[in-house]
Amino acid sequence: QVQLVESGGGLVQAGGSLRLSCAFSGRTPSRYSMGWFRQAPGKERVFVTAMSWRDESTYYAESVKGRFSISRDNAKNTVSLQMNSLKPEDTATYYCAATTAWSESDVRLNDYNYWGQGTQVTVSS
Repeated sequence: QVQLVESGGGLVQAGGSLRLSCAFSGRTPSRYSMGWFRQAPGKERVFVTAMSWRDESTYYAESVKGRFSISRDNAKNTVSLQMNSLKPEDTATYYCAATTAWSESDVRLNDYNYWGQGTQVTVSS
């Protein structure tokens, strides 16, 4: 089994930055694509970004492209999400997830094998 634990959420003013981290344990992380999703109150959970295990290609939702950046450190078993120029509409619970899939179409889907418990990000205007 894979365990994922997110950290780094909090309250930030619009225009600020936050860095989320996800600790991966239980399996070899290099064989899992890692993704971040978010869910705002009353809305569905949606794709934010992902990195494919096969070639470390990265993919982003249009709403965060140019502001957010995903990275991973397999030696430390962590994946991070750097969020810059935050907007109030980025307010949500952010989830780290792992999947054995690797194609762009698959890692964009809300169909991962493992999920973290989520961390709250609140952006004030």
